[in-house]
Amino acid sequence: MVPVLRLYEYIFANDGAELALAAHPHMIYVVHGSIVIGDRVTRRDEGFGGESAISLKGGPEGATVWRWELAADTAAAPPAAGTSIAAREKLAVRLDILPKGPLLLRGDSVAFPPGGCAYLHRHQGPGIRCLLEGGIRIDTAGRSTSYGPGSPWFESGPEPVFAQATDRPTRFIRVMILPMAYLARSSLEYLRDEDRNKPRTQTYKVYADMPIAHLER
Repeated sequence: MVPVLRLYEYIFANDGAELALAAHPHMIYVVHGSIVIGDRVTRRDEGFGGESAISLKGGPEGATVWRWELAADTAAAPPAAGTSIAAREKLAVRLDILPKGPLLLRGDSVAFPPGGCAYLHRHQGPGIRCLLEGGIRIDTAGRSTSYGPGSPWFESGPEPVFAQATDRPTRFIRVMILPMAYLARSSLEYLRDEDRNKPRTQTYKVYADMPIAHLER
């Protein structure tokens, strides 16, 4: 089967709304509010990765949660969530080409100051990004596309990319599937000699960097 990387959004309307999720490699990020998993509370701008089945409960103020999932079933749909939780699939991409050998799932954020950019570069594996705040233009594969808060997009990894933030602070959350050799290492590769020694304007925050133990492919 061909693995599919998906990004879901869940909105928990109130305290105690509960959602059961199947076992797949995943990264969960709390956009607003808080969620409870067992005796652990995860709050705004916190995230974590895992592969086990889990149950999420909304915190006292409710929550908005993004969940990236890597699974083999191309026909999967968002879990039935009931009246207290809204669920929708923001983006799903078949990963026809993956790095060879053992893989890891990395979930992190990338932040730019106003007007910051990421010079022409590539990564070592595919991933889905979703803009949290600000605005960004992505130039890749002969196209230039601008994104606003809440908008997702896919980058293949090998395809060269140039990213330009707007005139306000900009930040996106992403999950990439990378070779195991990049565990705790940057996957960024600048493609022009003149850019490699320039100061980077972007900063990073890592939420998950974990080997993938189970993946059908």
